[in-house]
Amino acid sequence: MQLDLRHTTFVVLDLETTGGAPDGGGITEIGAVKVRGGEELGSFGTLVNPGVPIPPFITVLTGITTAMTIEAPPIEAVLPSLLEFLSGAVFVAHNAPYDTGFLKAACAAHGYRWPNPRVVDTVALARRVLLRDEVPNNKLGTLAAYFRVGDQPNHRAMDDARATVGVLHALIARLGGHKVHTLGDTIEFVKAVAPVQRAKKHLAENLPHAPGVYLFRAADDRPLYVGTSNDIATRVRSYFTAAERRARIKEMLGAAVRVDAVECAHALEAQVRELRLIAVHAPPYNRRSKHPERVQWLKLTAEAFPRLSVVRQLTADGASYLGPFAGRATAQAAVDAIHEALPLRQCTPRLSARKASPACALAELGKCPAPCQLAISVEEYDAQAAAPLRAAFDGDPDAVVDPLLARIRKLSDTQRYEDAAAVRDRLAAFLRAAVRMQRLSALTSIEELVAARRTERNAWEIAIVRRGRLAAAATAEPGVHPRRTLDVLRPTAETVLPAFGPTPAATPEETERILDWLERPETRLVEATSGWASPARGAARWKMLLQAGRG
Repeated sequence: MQLDLRHTTFVVLDLETTGGAPDGGGITEIGAVKVRGGEELGSFGTLVNPGVPIPPFITVLTGITTAMTIEAPPIEAVLPSLLEFLSGAVFVAHNAPYDTGFLKAACAAHGYRWPNPRVVDTVALARRVLLRDEVPNNKLGTLAAYFRVGDQPNHRAMDDARATVGVLHALIARLGGHKVHTLGDTIEFVKAVAPVQRAKKHLAENLPHAPGVYLFRAADDRPLYVGTSNDIATRVRSYFTAAERRARIKEMLGAAVRVDAVECAHALEAQVRELRLIAVHAPPYNRRSKHPERVQWLKLTAEAFPRLSVVRQLTADGASYLGPFAGRATAQAAVDAIHEALPLRQCTPRLSARKASPACALAELGKCPAPCQLAISVEEYDAQAAAPLRAAFDGDPDAVVDPLLARIRKLSDTQRYEDAAAVRDRLAAFLRAAVRMQRLSALTSIEELVAARRTERNAWEIAIVRRGRLAAAATAEPGVHPRRTLDVLRPTAETVLPAFGPTPAATPEETERILDWLERPETRLVEATSGWASPARGAARWKMLLQAGRG
């Protein structure tokens, strides 16, 4: 919970120095006042021996002479007491970077750790709160006179610190008109926040501190942006701070009129709901997962002499499939890898097993077994090309991997490194798809799987997964047996009917989110209608090759 300004402890500090930068000057006087809720809690003030003569112009400005500081303690003797005085409080100064710069340099020089407190700079705060026609500048004397504070600055540390206290309190009073009431909001308010973020900040009010999905909506109720978080309120609030710098998000905020929140049982359900909402609504400001229909698959056709094609839809026509691929270019790279490894025909006509057809150029060049000319039987073609490829899709990919690795070695031995890299990239495109599909298929083949994960607060996150789709989710709170929660949850779970393909009931992304959650060490499998297993000699054996290729 954010700390209200009325209950925040501030230490307002001012330094007098010999001038110049922290590494070239010294501190001559420290004045600090601790305040909370408008009341003074304590003060800390002392002259400091800077170890060097005080320049005459500094003496004229402050009235502090070298003789006045000779008997004063050096900064290394003052720092322990000052740091204790600062402990646990918010540091405030007028032009705070100047004062913190000197104190940090002193701590570093004498072996003290700077506590790195939260800082409020009254200069920066005044620039945000006051209009240009109210004060000619933001000097401490100008602000103290404008707000009619009791202590006027005179270039002595304690008097200037007390004047800064008065200015701070006057500025905090102004913050209420900007709906800024907490320390966190104050620090963000001081930063460079765009006008649209400031104007729309009220959209982040009254949202739940819970996991779920949030939707920024336009005036016509159309979703502009969908996101997810373990804490909806905190995440949405971040869109209205200086930390949010994305131009497209600021443009989105300009069109947004409200934020809707959908609370979820836990983070997995929130991630899945986000994916589904983006797929349905295609919000214009979401870049991820907007076009699930662009997923590509490789299809090994079901005919006498099968061939490869790149398709967007899976059909139960006896064909074999590999995928999904994120785009056509990656799918084509995998096609090229397969054609280089196996004697699969590359022509597109449907060929007869009894009647010859005109030969293509590849057949005439001897780079195809020429099924068009019936130079190879259906059985031989299947044994040499189609059957090994189907096995590579579903299980052992060595029929594709081994020839391409041999090709890479040969090219490398002849110092054709660029050609070898191109073959490696095509092989990687094929292998990544095979690893992905076999991983997905292992889960989507299970009619129902129940898993639970213990949280840090000893609750249990429960998920019912049917054919790779999240069918239901719940959280068993501490003290509630998870079995009772599961018994209540199961009758309400979504019915998921069997369908065709490696991802029959959900998008590949949804199933992969579920897999990531299931594979976490703290997740426990509770029940499953069948075994969860991957091929012993599957494509996952070659993950090290993929990692080496990325390096």
